[in-house]
Amino acid sequence: MTETKSLFSFLYSKLLSEKTKKRAEIFFVSLAILSFLLHLLIISLVDLELILANNHLKLLSNPIAAIYTPFSFILIYEVYLLVYYLPKSTTIYIGKQYEIITLIIIRRIFKDLTKLEFDTNWFSVKANVNFTLDIIATIILFYLIFVFYNLNRENEINQSKIQKTIAITKFIKLKNVFAIALIPIFVVLSIYSLGHWIYESFFSLTEIVDKIKDINKIFFDEFFTILILVEVLLLLFSFFLTDKFSKVIRNSGFIISTILIKISFGTEGILNTILIVTAVLFGVIILAIHNKYETLEASKISTLDT
Repeated sequence: MTETKSLFSFLYSKLLSEKTKKRAEIFFVSLAILSFLLHLLIISLVDLELILANNHLKLLSNPIAAIYTPFSFILIYEVYLLVYYLPKSTTIYIGKQYEIITLIIIRRIFKDLTKLEFDTNWFSVKANVNFTLDIIATIILFYLIFVFYNLNRENEINQSKIQKTIAITKFIKLKNVFAIALIPIFVVLSIYSLGHWIYESFFSLTEIVDKIKDINKIFFDEFFTILILVEVLLLLFSFFLTDKFSKVIRNSGFIISTILIKISFGTEGILNTILIVTAVLFGVIILAIHNKYETLEASKISTLDT
């Protein structure tokens, strides 16, 4: 038992501690800056015809497209933060999912900027329509995430009034175990997805780059599938902790929200935008209603204490 606790403490300190989070932040930000400069350098060399590139490689034809690369590394760091917050706060963990999908849309905007056409009717060009949808979606999602975190602060105030039990402590330890298990999965998927994306984007000899699975579908589709399975397991284990209707509905609602995000990776255009916005909006509404239940319970406890 002592050896198990020691191993758990060691893995936690190496993978999910505040110090590790800070190191990961420095590493990924540095990598994002270096990748951005490297991408710009390659574009310059292609422009000067010092190196040859196929004409269909959009990521090597415009300096604006270089922004796409550092955002990919920032997104990977956001995924680490998602795992980091899993055992610490369910709502912040879900909020990180919403941040990730919003950043994916922003990264897509930078990529689509290189495809815009201004010499025709704006909405007759697919790239222009997708760009417009992404701009609108980003504004809506940015506001919804703001509302979500405000609701989370309200939830934290209510939780501080409700006494923690031994069962809650054990459940947090269980979430730590899941988070530690997710780290190696996250690392393997990241390395595979990044390598696959670099090869297909820059070295593939095929002429069908626009049809190749992008890094979102390679990495995030698979990772969100794993997250759904973890969330379902945590929901089932949470019944040992509580069978409160508000908690069950909140956790179930968050799973539905995650599923909608996962489904969005297999869609394009307006359906993709609708699914993403609906997923985040659903999560916000679920948390808002849940807080009403928690506020009522917290007020009852305050009345009993007095």
